[in-house]
Amino acid sequence: MDRAALETALERTSVNDDGRSGATLERVTLADGSRVVVKRFDPKIDLVMLITGDDHGREVRMVRRGVLDGLPPTVRHAALGGWYDEDAGVLVMRDLGDAVLDWESVVTPEQARTAMTATAELHSAYLGAAPAGLTPLDVHLGIFEPRRIQPYAGDAIIDFALRGWELWAEIAPGEVGERVLELALDTSPIAAACARFPATFVHGDLATVNMAFEPDRPGCLTLIDWGMATAGPGALDVGELLARCAHLFAVDGPEDLVQLYCEAAGPAYDDDAMRLGLLAGLARLGWNKALDIADHPDPAVRERERAALPWWLRQAELALGTGLV
Repeated sequence: MDRAALETALERTSVNDDGRSGATLERVTLADGSRVVVKRFDPKIDLVMLITGDDHGREVRMVRRGVLDGLPPTVRHAALGGWYDEDAGVLVMRDLGDAVLDWESVVTPEQARTAMTATAELHSAYLGAAPAGLTPLDVHLGIFEPRRIQPYAGDAIIDFALRGWELWAEIAPGEVGERVLELALDTSPIAAACARFPATFVHGDLATVNMAFEPDRPGCLTLIDWGMATAGPGALDVGELLARCAHLFAVDGPEDLVQLYCEAAGPAYDDDAMRLGLLAGLARLGWNKALDIADHPDPAVRERERAALPWWLRQAELALGTGLV
């Protein structure tokens, strides 16, 4: 797919980016009647690019270098091609339509197994051989550190994060909560701890909104939005997914998702790495949990997140007890 095909497009419509990435999306109908989604990365307006120092669109470069062509059979991507228009990156993707989940999609037990198995197989395929040119791990882990995001106050997601960390001490009092906040303010100890484990290809933005289950590919997980991909312990993806979306999976609890990942990873599974991954997920996204507990307009969400917090604090306690951080 190249830019010439877009020049003869029949129709273009804006797409709501529910992933909240900051990139702009268009659904484009090509001259032959097929549809694609075009994603544009502009470092002047894309908040994620600004915070992570991405001045060209890392995902475009990954596609152009063929990084995603080596994914294991159970993991798919949607990219068809990419290029650069002056300062902006352009990525053309297959239109996955309703196969892409959203922030309210319920993930069935079968889909949960597929997702965790595919994620484990992604990590196994690249264990010790992560691609070059990914988002630096320290940048990935520290994307919501208040010192990093304070200059961008005024943007809704930034203001939410800053408020959430302000609320954290009240929501999670006690020694464990204090340690988590310390790590949220400075994630460098987590980055140092990650260096003690074999690195792999970490998607880096694992959430339901970046997942699709395509009907013609049973047993496969299609992942989009690879721009935050990094090299580190695979458990970072698990911690990220559970911190953001565990409540959307039709399983008994987050420990069931960890167990599915463990079974798929086999001998590569490491308890300490998983504890570190879960701690990293909480230190990176605990602001969202605090915000939901204190400020969410739906009392059911407030109660759900309050009920889930002790599990997360227990995982943090176990991770801190390893002495890795």
